[in-house]
Amino acid sequence: MKCFLIASENAEVLFYWTDPEFLQNVQSQYGASQEDGQGLPAFEDSISTLFAPIIISCSTMVDMLGDSYASFTTENNHIYILHQVMLCPPQFDECLYIAVNGDGEEGEGDLRRKIYVMKKMIEVLFGMVTLSSSLLRKELRPQDTEQRARLWKLLQSLLETYSHLRENDQSFLVEAVERLIHPTLCEQCIEFLERRLVQQLNSSVERAGEEVMHAFILVHTKLLAFYSSRNASVLSTSDLLVLIIMAQNMYPSNTDVDDPNPEDVESTSGSGPESFYTPEPSPTDRDSSSSGDKVRGSRPVFEFVDPDVQMAEDSLRTLEFPQPDPSTPRRVFLDVSLKDVLYPMMPHSMYCLPLWPGITLVLLTKIPTSAVAMSVYTFLEAFAKLEKSLSEGLEGSAATRGQRTIHEVRSKLDKFIKALGPSEIQSKQLQMDWTEFKNLAFTRGGPGFSRDLIPLCRKMTTQLCGVYRQCFLLQSGSSDIPQRLSPGLQERAQTMVREKLMDWKDFLLVKSKRNITMVSYLEDFPGLIHFICVDRSTGQMIAPSLNLTERNTSELGTGPLAHFIKRKVWSLVNTTRRYLQKGFSTVTLRDGDFYFCYFLWFENETGFKLEAGDIPVLPDDSAPIGMLAWDYYRKLLRYYSKSHQGEVVKCYELLTVHLGVIPTEIIIQHCRQLAIKLWEPSRNPLL
Repeated sequence: MKCFLIASENAEVLFYWTDPEFLQNVQSQYGASQEDGQGLPAFEDSISTLFAPIIISCSTMVDMLGDSYASFTTENNHIYILHQVMLCPPQFDECLYIAVNGDGEEGEGDLRRKIYVMKKMIEVLFGMVTLSSSLLRKELRPQDTEQRARLWKLLQSLLETYSHLRENDQSFLVEAVERLIHPTLCEQCIEFLERRLVQQLNSSVERAGEEVMHAFILVHTKLLAFYSSRNASVLSTSDLLVLIIMAQNMYPSNTDVDDPNPEDVESTSGSGPESFYTPEPSPTDRDSSSSGDKVRGSRPVFEFVDPDVQMAEDSLRTLEFPQPDPSTPRRVFLDVSLKDVLYPMMPHSMYCLPLWPGITLVLLTKIPTSAVAMSVYTFLEAFAKLEKSLSEGLEGSAATRGQRTIHEVRSKLDKFIKALGPSEIQSKQLQMDWTEFKNLAFTRGGPGFSRDLIPLCRKMTTQLCGVYRQCFLLQSGSSDIPQRLSPGLQERAQTMVREKLMDWKDFLLVKSKRNITMVSYLEDFPGLIHFICVDRSTGQMIAPSLNLTERNTSELGTGPLAHFIKRKVWSLVNTTRRYLQKGFSTVTLRDGDFYFCYFLWFENETGFKLEAGDIPVLPDDSAPIGMLAWDYYRKLLRYYSKSHQGEVVKCYELLTVHLGVIPTEIIIQHCRQLAIKLWEPSRNPLL
């Protein structure tokens, strides 16, 4: 019994998702009240009727108490989480997010996290349009019913993909990126992306003004190689995780179908002559300066290949695998940092090109008109600061103090509107509202900077978001806009990467399921069952595999023990987050036959452990701790760095599961030694 709903304050449904049980329950409830001869009401109407009292009550509570969040449990143990998305500064007619669980599989924290993650995905899909509730309502609920059905189906599948990954993938459990651990191949692929792929794409006349800023190769959800051009901004961990969700949504991983049998890859099989070989590494230029920290050495790879069987399998997979439309890349909006200034939700084009089932190439390009988005954000920021100052009672010159005031952007906004041209309806309305604003704010004898400007600030915000929507959302779906990599150029990119990885593809698919095994750690750490280590400075994690499918078993097997350990690891992560929220950086727990540990600590760039400080205590209704809903660890690093001026501070987390018979002092010693060993450059390529 699960449901997720986005609604307006008048109970208009902007998006919904339900599982079959909730759907059947609602239909039976409202179908029973229909008169004879009438069919079931539209499900949108039913769910709107069901939630209308809750929505009205929530709006009333916000008006009376000023709270933007609530939760309650009904008599039948249904948990309801309500979160009203408040813009800054707050406006009327906000969107209300509601998450419901009635089967006991999700608690309040899980539902709250789901709401924040969905909000993040909507920001990536719609950009700065999310800053205007009226425009966002139009985007989430298009008038055309077919368009609305397609959009809601996309959002529903994204939500289902995220939920599946969080329940089964350790990287989404801790919200960090997991890399494939194979130093030589990772390095070669990065150099290949830099020296051949991205260089050829950006020098081609078929790119239509787009420039490839980031290119990365995914094996299921794990990162094989990532390259950013020299003039690109750092891609945040939260944005990268959302892009991985989107790639998985386009081309879902079916490990039982996509992956070769590990026994066929790592050992012998069949009755014919056996063939073992190690793929020869491609020649590389060792003088590359953009491939990150170079790490040497690798383990030999043994593969058994039956050419006839492999050819038949590849043919079947080609028939079953859906091909994307290369002429319509997905428009995404990502954070960009330029000259220490953060520009959130800047438009990019995302090309998700399947190489083989389970292996995908993703290209992120900068579109030619992206400078317009930066200008829009600059203006929006100025009006938001002014409205905030006026709402706080500041007037006159006191209201315009700040980094980017209205005085500073006045001439830039005049030029911006003039450059848009008078023919566009949106630019005409923007010109009218801007003229009205200037007449009140800058004309002698006028009211100047007073509270009378607050409605006009909101008008300007809506009009600027409308221009942004017209430039980057409406045009992105038009087939008349040639600003995209040509289909031929995309096909050449696929072919180049396929040729590079042809000898490695089966190995990579198996490696993604057995990236790190506990065997190599048991000799040094007897009694250690599982661990997860996360570098929060880079958003990367390392952990032994926990795969419980029929074909890809973990070292714990497929029996009750493996599932028990998996449940305990998931529970431990949720427990440690609750303690971290209350300001605890160390947690040790004994649970029956097992002993759990969690440590969060800080180091400088030389690896010297810094003195532990106080961790900020967060309120109970704060955003969930992680890097996807909001980057809690970036805030934590900024907070801690205040007392370590001039030093580069890094943050790490370690979770361990030991057998309970191991003495406590030995477990603590193991944790110290394991933390040191995991980040040795000779073992793991943090490229």
